[in-house]
Order: sequence, then C-alpha cells, then structure tokens
Amino acid sequence: MNFDESEPQSVREARLAVERAEARPARKAASLDLQGAHVGAVIVTVALVLLGCYGKLVALGVVGGIFLLWFSAALVWAYADGDHGRHALQRAYNIAFGWGNGL
Repeated sequence: MNFDESEPQSVREARLAVERAEARPARKAASLDLQGAHVGAVIVTVALVLLGCYGKLVALGVVGGIFLLWFSAALVWAYADGDHGRHALQRAYNIAFGWGNGL
C-alpha cells in the first residue's frame, strides 16, 4: 500500500479498496497459527482462576469483562472484514489472545 500525497482522496480510497480485495482471498485461504493464541488464552484463564480462588471477584469481573469485550470487538471486526463462520472466530481468537506469541 503506497501513498501519494498528491493524489485525491477518492482515488486513494479506490486504489486501497482494490488492494484489499486482491489480498482478501489469500488471507482467507491461509491457515492461522493459533499456538500463540492458545498460550495467551491459558495465561488469561489461569489469571482468572487465581483471581476467583483468592476472592477478588471485582477484579475477576473487570479482567474477564475486558477480555470479553476485546474478543467481541475482534469478532465484529472480522465479520465486518468479510470473514464468516469458523475463520472469523479463529481470527478473533488470534487477535484477542495472539499476544502469547511474544512470550
């Protein structure tokens, strides 16, 4: 995606839409690496279980709610981007918990 500051906004939007449309089939066909997302989900689950065991119910609700909203926003974004079904769920899961790859 190259940007030319002298081109009109409408031309830029049309060019970017074409580039996104060309990249979408390749992205949908590629399998997602969910190993890092599994690590992130396990860490969040352990943290939530520990918060529940130590009676920190308010913190449990806040942390659980944040991750629920984060996953919901990622799922809405995946659906808005044209993914549906299992692939949309996998993309949302990878977006919400994929930070486990960095550990």
